[in-house]
Amino acid sequence: MTLQVHQFPCLSDNYGYLLHDPDSGETACIDTPDAEAYLREAAANGWQITQIWNTHWHPDHAGGNEAIKAATGCTVIAPVGEVDKIAGIDRAVGQGDTVEIGAYTAQVIDVGGHTMGHIAYHVPEAGIAFVGDSVFALGCGRMFEGTAPQFWESLSRVKALPPETLLYCAHEYTASNARFAVHADPDNAELADYVAEITDKRSRDEWTVPSRLERELATNPFLRADDPAMQARWGGNAPHETFAAIRAAKDSF
Repeated sequence: MTLQVHQFPCLSDNYGYLLHDPDSGETACIDTPDAEAYLREAAANGWQITQIWNTHWHPDHAGGNEAIKAATGCTVIAPVGEVDKIAGIDRAVGQGDTVEIGAYTAQVIDVGGHTMGHIAYHVPEAGIAFVGDSVFALGCGRMFEGTAPQFWESLSRVKALPPETLLYCAHEYTASNARFAVHADPDNAELADYVAEITDKRSRDEWTVPSRLERELATNPFLRADDPAMQARWGGNAPHETFAAIRAAKDSF
């Protein structure tokens, strides 16, 4: 049987994810914004939480670690660059490391920029990646700690994943991101189609996550900072400079 992703809303605009392997019975929490919600959703599915995979240290991603670990005895896996900021870590991982759930292997990707040590988890066999706050549907995380060259390099690692990869980001920010994307890239016909779908979905209170990387590559302005049209519009002699200009514009949009 294939891996199952159970998605549910929590806090004000977070998504919670439980990754379950039916064959081994293992279940991993992808981040822990709300311990009570995670424990409740696992119980409702009849699943036993065995792992936590943290993407970064922010409380709406790692704040539930201790309560879930106390309730389940699970193993906490977290970014090596943020061990001093995350509670209950059993194993620290970084770029090039792997983590396992049952017979499946997830590759750890350095996606620092939103926070310095931010990581993502890519499960090639399942065609999925949990990207935290590094990339959103039509957006990317605010650059709280990193630099533009670092963040662009991180996004380039995401861009290099197979185009059919489903990106599971951590927030329902897509409608807001869409408004800026149209401002940033007004002549993009594929973006216009995507925004129309997003508007329709949100009008029915439907989720816009996960998103497919292939579509993000064609429409997400932050992933298009190496596109000549975007560079002409936003300036910069290198993609990271164009990215910096787009990110700064979004911050004040």
